This record gives sequence, structure tokens and C-alpha cells, in this order.
Amino acid sequence: MKVLRERDIERYLVKRVKDLGGEVRKVEWVGRAGAPDRLVMFPNDEQRFIDGAYGTTLWAELKNPETIKTFPANAHERAQHREHQRMRRMGQRVRVIGTLEQIEELLA
Repeated sequence: MKVLRERDIERYLVKRVKDLGGEVRKVEWVGRAGAPDRLVMFPNDEQRFIDGAYGTTLWAELKNPETIKTFPANAHERAQHREHQRMRRMGQRVRVIGTLEQIEELLA
């Protein structure tokens, strides 16, 4: 069985989002350590319900399948978790994804 890496998760996310008419952007933050590194965008489509909303955007932090099991386990991941919580308090939707199944759940 092939061991999945973070890049495999990313490729799968990009493919699935594109299949649904959306786009994924890799984001680099200046002065914000721990912020999510992907922006997932979908067209404003009242027929498409993604992660609890219609035609919308969300932030994705991608992890490998082993890391996702214990996230947030170390100081860097705890800083990421705190930043994700700050963003959620501001009304942003942030998902930490580490398996293909989580992508399918998100897009179901």
C-alpha cells in the first residue's frame, strides 16, 4: 500500500475541487505564522453545498495522514491551531485535512 504524503493530499484536493468547478490557490502569508496555506474557492452556486455553505470559500491546512492523527502535537502545530481559531472567530471557515476521506467529506 502506498504511503500518502502531503503533496498527494494537495494534488487530490486540487483535482476534486477543479472537478466541481472550483479553484485552489496556494497562499504565502507575510507576518502571520501558522495561517492556512490553501484557499479553496467555489463559484456562487446555490446548487452546490460545500462544508456547510453554498458557493463559498474556505481555508485549508494540509497535513500528511500520520500528522493529522495527532494534530496539534508540537509547538509549530499548536501555533497553527491558535491561528486557525483566530480566523474562525473572525467568521472564516478553516479545515485541517490529512486524508482523502476528509476531502470527500468536505466536498460531499
